[in-house]
Amino acid sequence: MTAAAQFSPLPQWPAYGLTDDLFPTLERWSAEGKRAALATLVSITGSSPRPLGSEMAICEDGEVQGYVSGGCVEAAVRAEALDCLKDGLPRMLDYGAGSPVLDIQLTCGGRIRIFVRALPDLAAHVATLKAARANRRPITLLTNLDTGAMQFCAEARATGLEDRTFARQYLPPLRLVLSGGDPITLAILSLSGLMGLETILLRPYGPPEPPPGLSPARYIRGSLEAALPTLALDRWTAVYSLTHDARSDLTLTAHALKSEAFCVSILGSRRKIPGRLEALRTAGVPEDAFSRLHLPAGLEIGARTPMEIALSILTQMIATRPR
Repeated sequence: MTAAAQFSPLPQWPAYGLTDDLFPTLERWSAEGKRAALATLVSITGSSPRPLGSEMAICEDGEVQGYVSGGCVEAAVRAEALDCLKDGLPRMLDYGAGSPVLDIQLTCGGRIRIFVRALPDLAAHVATLKAARANRRPITLLTNLDTGAMQFCAEARATGLEDRTFARQYLPPLRLVLSGGDPITLAILSLSGLMGLETILLRPYGPPEPPPGLSPARYIRGSLEAALPTLALDRWTAVYSLTHDARSDLTLTAHALKSEAFCVSILGSRRKIPGRLEALRTAGVPEDAFSRLHLPAGLEIGARTPMEIALSILTQMIATRPR
């Protein structure tokens, strides 16, 4: 670590705060052979711009990703993390109302505690997270706030503090399965890419090449009947049918409602809802599955353009995601 890394200011435009999923960054740093520290928001009194468990990763070269406040403390957290990488000692940072750090106060008037510790084996940390993501299962990182010792636990535990151990749960990334090929589909793909969603596009007998920005591995163009058995529709997956074809919409939606997918929807007008519900019941969809069906696609925000409709659909997905 250089002196420049220790004292260089954070960027004036905090693009690092757009990152919520730190895994890709940690994976890159690990591949580059770099060392890193992790800062976690472990206590909130009063108001806080960020929820409990928010994280910030700090590389030995001074790069940061993620954020733990509204920009009030990130520079100080980075400086402490870089010191932590030098001496190996964990730190509990205390900022805000009533804090001993008088020169750093929070504009929201609250008080937060942030625990900073070095990741002793970044490669192993990344490998464990990667395996959990590949298997689409939650995993929990347990951190002892006295020693900084960390261990992963396969048991799903709510994020929070218990007996000086902070549990931080990592859920599988949200997955979005789309079927369609219209401008609204392209608009959703554009926005979902910016949001870091794991998006899969079905377009039976569509063009050989996927739309710009979508990996060929996430583009399925065979028949819908052949594609459906290959889809892993777990409880962190949303399914939207945008085909404008009644048979395809019914086939995909009935299949999705018989899975664990948390949000299932069809693009179309409200007048079609009764007919679609009847067709789905005839297709054998169990009654308790209809609580996960949201018709029509998208929240009512007065959307008209493809981008506006895409925004309303992704907002609906986020509003109904598992907590």
